[in-house]
Amino acid sequence: MTDGNAAGLGASVCTLVRGREDRLRRLMQGLARQSALPRELVIAWMQPEPASGLPDPGCPVRHVLVPGEPMPLAAARNRAAEAASGDLLVFLDVDCIPSPGLVAAYAAAAEAARGLFLGEVLYLPPGAVDPDDLDRLGRRHPARPAVPETGLRREPDAGQLWGLSFALPAAGWHAVGGMDESFTGYGGEETDLAARLAGAGLATYWVGGARAYHQHHPVHVPPLQHFAAILANAARFHARHGGWCMTYWLDQFRAAGLIAWDEAAPAIRLIRPPSEAEIAASLRPDALFS
Repeated sequence: MTDGNAAGLGASVCTLVRGREDRLRRLMQGLARQSALPRELVIAWMQPEPASGLPDPGCPVRHVLVPGEPMPLAAARNRAAEAASGDLLVFLDVDCIPSPGLVAAYAAAAEAARGLFLGEVLYLPPGAVDPDDLDRLGRRHPARPAVPETGLRREPDAGQLWGLSFALPAAGWHAVGGMDESFTGYGGEETDLAARLAGAGLATYWVGGARAYHQHHPVHVPPLQHFAAILANAARFHARHGGWCMTYWLDQFRAAGLIAWDEAAPAIRLIRPPSEAEIAASLRPDALFS
């Protein structure tokens, strides 16, 4: 089913895992269906040991263990990048099933330009996992722009980086030191990376054909379970870059009466934290987007 050369592409696919073994299996099965295989899959396990009995993704697999609480998202990506041997790093969230052309599209983008490459992610409804149904059932996030069918489109806002699916030269990652591990808990570390890459001269592009499908899981709307971490990481980002990240969620927190904030504000003023009842009520089992 695959006609590409794993070593020839020089692409290392990296993913982070805590639990979600069923999601990882579908990601790996999606890699095995690629029109051109990656050089390897690097799995950063944010748990005591790897899962067993995983499917063959059609390429070698490297395992790294990255303990820590709360989930060490930035550290896990850094350890995966350090373990990777490819010239191109492709980061794919464990919830994502890659389309058959994802690796080839990212590799072609890297041959055409030097940049930070962003792929389209379609969100799936509950129970949608059959590869033949994913294009029909997937929905684009309302906060994300449409992506070209083929080729590259320059994106002036590096902050469009969303950690579900992206790629960049390994040399570019290492030149800026990877992700900043002082961003703890949920949010901010991806946008900080994008800003530092842009500051180092790496352009951002949308990539046609690098589509992934986000497997459904219940979400909080807004993500009140990460309220404190989002505020802290947004403030850390603002102190470094002079602007705000995660504005989509800050807008939701403001609308809920939890914070006083706007994009011109020098700081976020806490009105009150969400109650346990509000956090529980924000869980939406059938919502596609947070």
